[in-house]
Amino acid sequence: MFLENTVNHTEQFGWIEVICGSMFSGKTEELIRRLKRAQFAKQRIEIFKPIVDTRYDDEMVVSHDANEIRSTPVPVASNIRLLANDVDVVGIDEAQFFDDEIVAVCNDLANRGIRVIVAGLDMDFKGNPFGPMPALMATAEYVTKVHAVCTKTGNLANYSFRKAVNEDIVFLGETQEYEPLSRAAYYKALLSQREEIEKEKNPKN
Repeated sequence: MFLENTVNHTEQFGWIEVICGSMFSGKTEELIRRLKRAQFAKQRIEIFKPIVDTRYDDEMVVSHDANEIRSTPVPVASNIRLLANDVDVVGIDEAQFFDDEIVAVCNDLANRGIRVIVAGLDMDFKGNPFGPMPALMATAEYVTKVHAVCTKTGNLANYSFRKAVNEDIVFLGETQEYEPLSRAAYYKALLSQREEIEKEKNPKN
């Protein structure tokens, strides 16, 4: 359960919230919702995203539903520690693209009394845990896993299937390159894709 109040105010520290899931599951939408709520409460907020994420805008954090909030793009996680001054809440989008230092940065900020809200993909296109996300989820007080809807079955989707044949782990894209799939649909699509690649490699005479 996600809580915003604490009972023992003398022992109040910051904390970490992680919002994770597949592509098109509403991670950024939920991040923006929580940050705007904090803004409405007149809390001081700062938002960061990796400089490589330029899909919608160089500076804005933008959800697939076109909600947006201004952010500071940074090349490495350690920059966040330096830039997050005089704030109550720090938001971090696309955390999977940051280096492993992001885990220490988030914990340092929380230990300074800051509420840290992190959004990111929990798995890469191969279905493996993505970058620093597992460690962030392990050290966070609150973890919210959101789901997309599978484009093949209509069931809940937690895999990001890459339609484009590209082996780079970091490969920015949208609906043309990726689709959310359930476990069953993902493995069927993976098998089909491998068969197509094999056919291209070894065409029948």
